[in-house]
Amino acid sequence: MRIFIVHAHPEPKSFNGALTRTAQEALSASGHEVVVSDLYAMGFNPVSDRRNFTTTLDVNFYRQQAEEANAAVHDGFAPDIQVEMDKLFRCDVLILQFPLWWFGLPAILKGWVDRVFASGGRIYGGGKWYDRGVFAGKRAMCSVTIGGPPPIYSSRGLNGPIAEILFPINHGMLYFVGFTVIEPFLVHAPARIGDDERRIFLDRYRERVLSLAHAPTIAYPKLAEFDDMHVLKST
Repeated sequence: MRIFIVHAHPEPKSFNGALTRTAQEALSASGHEVVVSDLYAMGFNPVSDRRNFTTTLDVNFYRQQAEEANAAVHDGFAPDIQVEMDKLFRCDVLILQFPLWWFGLPAILKGWVDRVFASGGRIYGGGKWYDRGVFAGKRAMCSVTIGGPPPIYSSRGLNGPIAEILFPINHGMLYFVGFTVIEPFLVHAPARIGDDERRIFLDRYRERVLSLAHAPTIAYPKLAEFDDMHVLKST
């Protein structure tokens, strides 16, 4: 398989860094092709604006989706975006590796999604979304470190269920463009656990990445289950 890891942590010696290195080593040793975009090391620009494009549709008023559609037709995406798109199209599995910051993605990773997941048919649009999306048949997974312990992210916890917190990412980003979404790999409070427990998590992650082809996935509704107004049909 071809695995594409988008890594978003500023410190190479972090536990996020250890998770990515574990995945690289395990997958490569098993004969898989691994490509990593280390966003901080790359100095990736997360700001989405006219610099996304080498083409221009309207010089007087910036409409991002219109410019994306125009760029899709005229191969007008900036080189840094096109390179990331090429990695997406080549991979069989996408892994987003990140720490949970303010109940969401770090800004650099959110900006990567904003810039790379372009509309106008390149990544989505024209009826290409959810199970009919461009990346239907590919898999994606979030590998996430979380500052607090599991109980606070439960249905009775103060922060609420972690599945609900990750829903905008798993459903609204990954499934939206067609990926089959693998259950996330979660590590709670890595800074508060000892070396032995961290090694256990790394061993578990090694097992997870080596089973990406058949790892459990999140069941989301299909487009055929909704009517023309995108409301769930009566059963």
